[in-house]
Amino acid sequence: MPIENYLILSGILFSIGALGVLMRRNALIIFMSIELMLNAVNLSFIGFARQLGDPTGQVIVFFVLVVAAAEVVVGLAIIVNIFRAKDTVDIDDIDVLRG
Repeated sequence: MPIENYLILSGILFSIGALGVLMRRNALIIFMSIELMLNAVNLSFIGFARQLGDPTGQVIVFFVLVVAAAEVVVGLAIIVNIFRAKDTVDIDDIDVLRG
């Protein structure tokens, strides 16, 4: 399979994720859109690693997945705490960080 197919799919997934971040107001949807963008970048890393025959891209993907897992843990904890305090996850209604 040529590298162009990987890059086209990666670009489409990244665009969907970027649109989700820019257009949605729900914190969970924005969070999922960011994860979709990270996976799109991972797909392009894997495509380039396969094309070049170098496993460095796969190692980078492993580290990105580890960071993404840590992000999920911290991000969901923050979202749950905000939901408990405000009873909403709409980012327009959240002003918890204002002092």
